[in-house]
Amino acid sequence: MYRIRLHGRGGQGIKTGGQILGSAFFLEGYEVQDAPRYGAERRGAPIFAYVRADRAPVQERGVITRPDLVVVADETLVPMPAAAVTQGLHPRTVFLVVSDEPGPVWRDRLTLAGPVLTLPLGGDPAQLGARCAGAAAALVGAIGRERLAQAVRDEVGRFGEGLVATALAQALAAFDAMLPHAGLAREAGEVAAGGYARPDWIEIPFDRAVVSAPDIHAAATSELARTGTWRTMRPVIDLEHCHRCSWICSTLCPDSAIRVRADRSPEVDTEHCKGCMICVAVCPTHAIRAVPEREAAT
Repeated sequence: MYRIRLHGRGGQGIKTGGQILGSAFFLEGYEVQDAPRYGAERRGAPIFAYVRADRAPVQERGVITRPDLVVVADETLVPMPAAAVTQGLHPRTVFLVVSDEPGPVWRDRLTLAGPVLTLPLGGDPAQLGARCAGAAAALVGAIGRERLAQAVRDEVGRFGEGLVATALAQALAAFDAMLPHAGLAREAGEVAAGGYARPDWIEIPFDRAVVSAPDIHAAATSELARTGTWRTMRPVIDLEHCHRCSWICSTLCPDSAIRVRADRSPEVDTEHCKGCMICVAVCPTHAIRAVPEREAAT
């Protein structure tokens, strides 16, 4: 059975990428299971899609904990514990990351035992899912170019011919780029339960309720979660054009990530702004614009 995980951020097309890959497997005669998994449904939030494919009925359920292939669409997810891109990797796992840095650099950086490949940055950021699906299709060596193209048309067709053409170009380009490594990601056998060992008993000391009871309303609980790492686009405020009607953007920000200074000018809390761009949409004077995070960070 092939066990594949695609990691990315909300808005990069990872869910669609998993559907494209699953459909391509299905067109090749495989039994398929594909599904996305994500927490907060926000642009920029870490998500992943998983695909299982086998010639026999797929009986496994749940997330893939020992993948044969991991594809990471956004390299900034690698150091994030919540994204868990390296979870369950074994010596035969193929690790592909979209990055301009070479594979050996990533292999040394992550101390991985298995093959590490990179797919250069570029193309339409909203079609990263299609690129990842195309690259994965080539790496498994079991999906033909024609089947991949048909899967893209089947999954993206409802969005219009323009998007089909873009997604198709991205998927096929990634497929061709990975063809020299075709078949590198191989099927693994069934995950046996025979070697399972029960965990040791752990004694946890009893704490008073004031310490151990959950309290989501306690001070600083949400402040400690630096959700600004979800962001792919950053709101930038042009104070020369701002009319100081900051009650609009600060009130409508769903995460209260816009502070109001003493002079009534707004200030974005970049550590907690998730990049939903609602402030850009509601600003009456268009003094707030969306800037790609890579550009804003430099």
